[in-house]
Amino acid sequence: MESSPLHATDRRVRRRPWQRRGFKIVLGASAAALLGFLAAHLFGGRRYARLPIAGLSLATVSEGVFHDDMPLRAHVKARGTIYLDAQAGGRVERVFAHAGDMVAEGQVLIELSNSQWQLDVLEREARIVESISQLESYQTQLEQNRIANLRMGAQIGYDVVRLRRSFDRRSSLGASSLEPAEKMDQIKDELDYNLVLQPLQQESNQRQEQLREEQLPQIREQLKALQQDLRMTREQLDKLLVRSPIVGRLTAMNAEIGENRPIGARFGEITPDQGFKLVASVDEYFLGRVHRGETAHVQIHGAEADLAVERVYPQVKNGSFDIDLAFSGDPGTGLTSGETVEGKLILGSDRPAVLLENGPFMDQTAGRWAFVLDKSSHSALRRPIALGRRNAGQLEVRGGLEPGDQVIISSYDNLMHVDQIEMTR
Repeated sequence: MESSPLHATDRRVRRRPWQRRGFKIVLGASAAALLGFLAAHLFGGRRYARLPIAGLSLATVSEGVFHDDMPLRAHVKARGTIYLDAQAGGRVERVFAHAGDMVAEGQVLIELSNSQWQLDVLEREARIVESISQLESYQTQLEQNRIANLRMGAQIGYDVVRLRRSFDRRSSLGASSLEPAEKMDQIKDELDYNLVLQPLQQESNQRQEQLREEQLPQIREQLKALQQDLRMTREQLDKLLVRSPIVGRLTAMNAEIGENRPIGARFGEITPDQGFKLVASVDEYFLGRVHRGETAHVQIHGAEADLAVERVYPQVKNGSFDIDLAFSGDPGTGLTSGETVEGKLILGSDRPAVLLENGPFMDQTAGRWAFVLDKSSHSALRRPIALGRRNAGQLEVRGGLEPGDQVIISSYDNLMHVDQIEMTR
């Protein structure tokens, strides 16, 4: 675009330095730096927030007695619960018992049908029976061979005695020419043959007897194993009958006639008459502090019951671990498996301590720091602290706080990167 020519009455306007764009940018940056410098000196380099005091929960540090316990929420569970699982899949044909019934050991509770399972069992049984028959036949053959060898050896020995006796008698007659020489030669040949045959037969009998003695134990072991396999195979058919393994009460039963259930499907539960226990989930913070033998007190149907920790399961799941508690005495009647009870678990003895009320701030800081009000109570500064034991309502102070200090114990959401809180009325 061409600039218009200047007229005689026109006058060129020159910009002042502060009106130029570059100067404005430099001036803005300088102002920002100045404000940052002032903020750093006014607030000591701290990050701060303004919050209404009415929305904060405050607690005062004080001296008192720390109660070393923790709240306990547990549920009743029968001891030694036995689960009824399907050992063979199949169709439910009949159900003989229902939840709440008392059952005897070995009592049939459910009958299943599975034609393929039955055919497979029968085929395995037939193969095992055939193997047993073959081994027994071989065992019988070895015994028959032994008897035949003994008979053969006895026969040769008998022939030797008979022929020698006949030869001796005929030798006396042959001297008087009363016995033909040919007959004498025939007897002598038979006697010599049997004398040669006798040691050979004895040696053969010894070798076969040695082999038989080596094979018989192996055959017996194989027969024993096959007989056991046969019993186990026949027991497979019995798996179509779900039986009660113990005497007890059937506390749950889930089986409908006509439905098909796979192997391992759970049909129900049986509770033996062995009493009850409590099972509780405990926060993982107490994992190193809960030990076997520690006592607990719970309220059951309006009465207090004493228990002791019986077992600690160290596996942590979802931030907690499980413990079993045993009743120290008779818990009374009316307990129902699955009902919930509440009480407290005693972790140690009570003792004097500097205390702070427990609050939501622990979820964010884990007890490493807190916001403490200054003397004017108009602001709160972030301060490192040291805490010891804790329970549902108390925190044991070990450093960083003094009696009389006021601490913000409400949630520190959105305050994790703040150093100072200015409180408004």
